[in-house]
Amino acid sequence: MIDERILSWFRGRNVLITGGTGMVGRQVVDILCDAGACVRTASLDQLHVDPRADHLLGDLTDVAFCHEVTRDMELVFHLAGIKGSVEVTTRQPASFFVPLLLMNTNVLEASRVSGVKRLVYTSSIGAYPSRELFREDDAWDGAPMDLFPGWAKRMGELQIDAYRREFGIDTFAVVRLANVYGPGDNFDPASAMVIPALMSRVRAGEDPLVVWGDGTAVRDFVYSRDVAEGTILALYRGTGGEITNLGSGVGVSIRELVETLSRVTPFRYDFDPTKPAGFPTRVMDIARAQERIGYHPTTSLEDGLRETWAWYVAHEREFRQRKNYFADTAADSRLSA
Repeated sequence: MIDERILSWFRGRNVLITGGTGMVGRQVVDILCDAGACVRTASLDQLHVDPRADHLLGDLTDVAFCHEVTRDMELVFHLAGIKGSVEVTTRQPASFFVPLLLMNTNVLEASRVSGVKRLVYTSSIGAYPSRELFREDDAWDGAPMDLFPGWAKRMGELQIDAYRREFGIDTFAVVRLANVYGPGDNFDPASAMVIPALMSRVRAGEDPLVVWGDGTAVRDFVYSRDVAEGTILALYRGTGGEITNLGSGVGVSIRELVETLSRVTPFRYDFDPTKPAGFPTRVMDIARAQERIGYHPTTSLEDGLRETWAWYVAHEREFRQRKNYFADTAADSRLSA
């Protein structure tokens, strides 16, 4: 929980949340609306997650729209992004890379021109070079492990650093997120990440559920509410122009993940060790966030999965109301062929 004294600071302030209909965004909207902030969201999703917020439907790759939505905003949470599995981002890299570059460039520049006082930008664990343990001091020590997503996120980070160097803006914070899951995730089986993909397959009745690899691969899974609180703390306290990790700080094997999910909703599963399982270990060091901004994730894996599953069962088709860059681009390609 965030200290009430911090939340009271947001009361009456104009806040823009890009991607306010996403996993982290809807949690930030909820927290700040509760705190009495004047909240505006901007996205291409046909959703209204909170009636207390002003929801604007628009394209962040349109620079004019970005200047419109940042006007008169004091604070900006730039949480908008494009999520997709490794397979879909590898198969359709331009569908990820180009719009993500455009929306980051436009939102950050419009925020600067509009005189936004504080901003937090969410980057990704994929911007790191390949490691087992990700520390901020190694943030740029080699090419990003996720080629197109990683470079797109890094360009946003570099843009913020350029503002600091040229204009002396040191109130634009950068956080890199681990593998975030929670209510509002992308449950489209064609492009979902590991946790929503598993849930959608369980929900579809796959029996037994076949999981690629032997289950020993380790990842850092962090619940969306914890990340939302971390982004609020990062904007409030600032990160001193340095990248700050927001993860759980705990490694969880894929086997442990599947076993935990099976306690939430029983299903049978098998592991297929003949299939690739990816890099053995990827975990974030969150010591900097703990020490500098007071970030302390508290949601256990089982509690987070339980809340996510309950939300998914109640909102199974919501992903159809969300912008799908990969499906739209595939359709455009078929039409032009």
